[in-house]
Amino acid sequence: MDRLDLISPETRFYSPPHPFVLESGAVLERVRIAYRTWGILNNKRDNGVIVCHAFTGWADVEAWWEPLLGTGRVLDPTRDFIVCSNILGSCYGTTGPTSIDPRTGKPYGPTFPEITVRDLVHLQRLLVDALGIESLRLVIGGSLGGMQVLEWALLYPEKTRSIAVIAASGRHSAWCIALGEAQRGAIYADPHWQGGNYALDRPPARGLSAARMMAMTTYRSHASFESRFGREYGEGGEFTIARYLEYQGKKLVERFDANAYITLSRAMDRHDVTRTGKSYESVLQSIQQPTAIVAIDSDLLYPPVEQEELAKYIPNSELFWLRSPHGHDAFLMDGDMDALNDLLVTFGNG
Repeated sequence: MDRLDLISPETRFYSPPHPFVLESGAVLERVRIAYRTWGILNNKRDNGVIVCHAFTGWADVEAWWEPLLGTGRVLDPTRDFIVCSNILGSCYGTTGPTSIDPRTGKPYGPTFPEITVRDLVHLQRLLVDALGIESLRLVIGGSLGGMQVLEWALLYPEKTRSIAVIAASGRHSAWCIALGEAQRGAIYADPHWQGGNYALDRPPARGLSAARMMAMTTYRSHASFESRFGREYGEGGEFTIARYLEYQGKKLVERFDANAYITLSRAMDRHDVTRTGKSYESVLQSIQQPTAIVAIDSDLLYPPVEQEELAKYIPNSELFWLRSPHGHDAFLMDGDMDALNDLLVTFGNG
């Protein structure tokens, strides 16, 4: 593909012309990137904005971050050329475990190679270059998206002029690794799993559903669940919180792949900005871009102490507080997203 159109109201696809080499040394022979854009690249090609989505997200920012997208907002299509691509290893159009392995003619499934957050960013960089973007005004993302943002600043400092890291850490904690391992264990324990080769072509729905139910308890907070559910009972005598978690598990099974869940959760566990021969602190100190760091005061998954640590070591950073009773997912929740937009507009106008 010699040219890419600069406006894509629908999801489009780009295939780099060469094999993609992962940080592990494994090679993906044919890679495809699903992406969407908003706005127009200016003549200087320097108004690019990259939005990095979270764990089970996808490229359509309008579907999950609409309050941040629009005239006068932090993602302004009248000013910026905004790009969001589905990440490597996911299942919304970019190469991942559900893609066909050209060596076998069958989906990769559990044979999809191990990937890292840096791999996600390196692949995004290929798309940015193909789109003709020479400079990025901002790279922004929350959770797994925030991890990618930090790597953008470190891997491509000449390309990245400012960053916004939301509800993320510079390295995955033992707490997060433990939670991820328990969720993967639920998938592995599903009787239909069988090492990733689904028995009778049936996906491990119960395992993936249970993994999502576990995750949801860390995406919210004690106060959020108490105020919304308390000890209320629903039809059939079940607690309403139990019915809610079952609903969330079912919804994810309908839209996400178990092997993608495993692949991306393991990539998150390996997240660590530390470089060989450099300390964690010195690597953070090397980030020179203006940096907005957003902490959610009720976040159980990536607690504020981790964002305070980022703000302590990144020299040109500012710590913002998103005050919410709803926990980690506040950056994706109605009402809280409006407050998040206001914080980030303040940063962008600073």
